[in-house]
Amino acid sequence: MSRTRQSFAPPVMEARRWLAGVDFPPERPLINVSQAAPVEVPPEGLRRAMAEASMDLADAHLYGAVLGRDDLRAEVANQWSAAYGGTIGAENVAITSGCNQAFCAALATLCDEGDEVILPTPWYFNHKMWCDMTGVRTLPLPVREGLLPDPDEAAALITPRTRAIVLVTPNNPGGVEYPSDLLRAFFDLARAHDIALVVDETYRDFDARTGAPHDLFTDPDWDDTLIQLYSFSKAYRLTGHRVGAMVTSPARLDEAEKFLDCVAICPNQLGQIGALWGMQNLAQWLAGERAEILDRRAAIAEQMPKLVAQGWELKGVGAYFAYLAHPFAEGSDVLAPRLVRDAGVLTLPGTMFTPAADPSGARHFRIAFANVDRSGIETLFARLASLGGPGWPLAPDGPSA
Repeated sequence: MSRTRQSFAPPVMEARRWLAGVDFPPERPLINVSQAAPVEVPPEGLRRAMAEASMDLADAHLYGAVLGRDDLRAEVANQWSAAYGGTIGAENVAITSGCNQAFCAALATLCDEGDEVILPTPWYFNHKMWCDMTGVRTLPLPVREGLLPDPDEAAALITPRTRAIVLVTPNNPGGVEYPSDLLRAFFDLARAHDIALVVDETYRDFDARTGAPHDLFTDPDWDDTLIQLYSFSKAYRLTGHRVGAMVTSPARLDEAEKFLDCVAICPNQLGQIGALWGMQNLAQWLAGERAEILDRRAAIAEQMPKLVAQGWELKGVGAYFAYLAHPFAEGSDVLAPRLVRDAGVLTLPGTMFTPAADPSGARHFRIAFANVDRSGIETLFARLASLGGPGWPLAPDGPSA
């Protein structure tokens, strides 16, 4: 069996197929909350900087360093050192073709076929897909109260073949922000077992907390355990330019370079130029983007009473996501295509974020609200609250945990 047959179809692409043949009248347009990616173009200044680089910089069109442009690596190191209160050098930073590639590169340096990685569930589906396609065994770690994983339960899963624990904060799909002391507990656990802690902080720019979200970089030897992943796509609307980062030890980046040289040779040059310009010029603009996302998060909480009255539960909310438990008798995998037809809402079922045998997936939906403003959120919740009747029977006991 081929490697790709070991995994499932890309969930977002599968969900888009549910739109085929469905008409959305002007009075009820589609509300698409299926994908966590900004759809607006980058700010004009950033686009202009990229356009000028395209015209004026010859190296913008050439192969570059496999680990990324020196100036962008240095800028990440400087800003991260200031933000986290630690010591991070340019030699600790690699620029990748998006954060997904950073994850793939990290696992390539960690795992052989048959090795194990611990993923809290619900998980980010691309992490699971890559493990499947590389022969890495995934150890599911079900989350508990507040959608938070338990370090003690993770410790019980560790075997001699375990190579890493992977955390996403703010979380995709749950939206929750992991407390600093929880990240420290996982860091200490990983170090004690000589495995890596991979922390995907794709959505760090939209964390509701002020100050550093954790203190892991303050450890003088942080890079013997920590691998941090990041995406410029969400902060600067650079999704189509594929620019991400991996922050870890220079020795691990030497290994990652081998992988990256074979799959992309170098990150997109214009995307890197845009990311650097954004980091150096868009702090105030990005603060406004964060404020808007936090306002939408508040709107979710304000609208929830409409759904609570119908038996829904809000399990987590933050960054781009809300994770909702529904009250219906059928599973979310069956109901999600029906939502398109009956409510004009495209969203992803929890089954796309959990193991096939995990019943919790069928009780949940992920709502990605980055492209839905306050008015759209109000309309979304009104449509969900109106569901019922034939085809939408309630479960006897409502949603389960």
